Amino acid sequence: MKNPETNPDLDLLETVLSYDFRDRSLLERAITHRSWAHEKVAPGDELQARKLHNESLEFLGDSVLGLVVANYLCNSYPAGTEGELSRMKHRLVSAPTLAEASQGLKLGEFLRFGRGEEKSGGRQKNALLADVFEAITGAIFLDGGLEAATQFICRALRTELEAADPLSAAKADYKTMLQEKLQAERRPAPRYTVIETLGPPHQRIFHVEVSWDHGSIRGSGHSIKAAEAAAARAALEVMADLVEQVIEAVAEAELDHGR
Repeated sequence: MKNPETNPDLDLLETVLSYDFRDRSLLERAITHRSWAHEKVAPGDELQARKLHNESLEFLGDSVLGLVVANYLCNSYPAGTEGELSRMKHRLVSAPTLAEASQGLKLGEFLRFGRGEEKSGGRQKNALLADVFEAITGAIFLDGGLEAATQFICRALRTELEAADPLSAAKADYKTMLQEKLQAERRPAPRYTVIETLGPPHQRIFHVEVSWDHGSIRGSGHSIKAAEAAAARAALEVMADLVEQVIEAVAEAELDHGR
């Protein structure tokens, strides 16, 4: 394929997206990272750079995604509670889900990066892959309207949308589960603290500690959100173990008393 840094193959990209743009400048902008834009304008010309890169399209695409996914979930689960629908929506529009969809479409191969971002492995960064998915969604919305954007989202996220259900979303959202558990027990909310960050820029590992009134534990991940989720999961496992220990102790005490 063509070199995306200088001349991305827009014909191939439109085939991948199953959408033909009337205004191809929107597609070019959607795949342009700010690092590329700043290399193409005079130093300090932030306004001109904004006209080239995809951040405003990313902002728009995020809102369009939220609307389309929310509408899909309300139609698919008309009896769903607000909490159930929110958890499913959060999982479907999360960075990991969008990055995986981007990888499936090989969008990273079409991105235009500056030299520094290219060298640091930008095409493999989940955060940037999620961003370009949102930007392309925003571009399709501007070019073809809500119906075109909806068709793209439903094609690109078909597997994830079809697999969505309240139970799996609740199990995956460990931070929400921990928050709700502590709230139900009238205990203070958990607190998350980034303890350390290790590794090179393109392979960061974040270590986060979650603290609650009766303890603390750490988790790690390639993003702060992932590390927080891992810490919340570990906290829930610790709490479950404590409950089992209490149950076993009570049962043993009753058995001894019966003797």
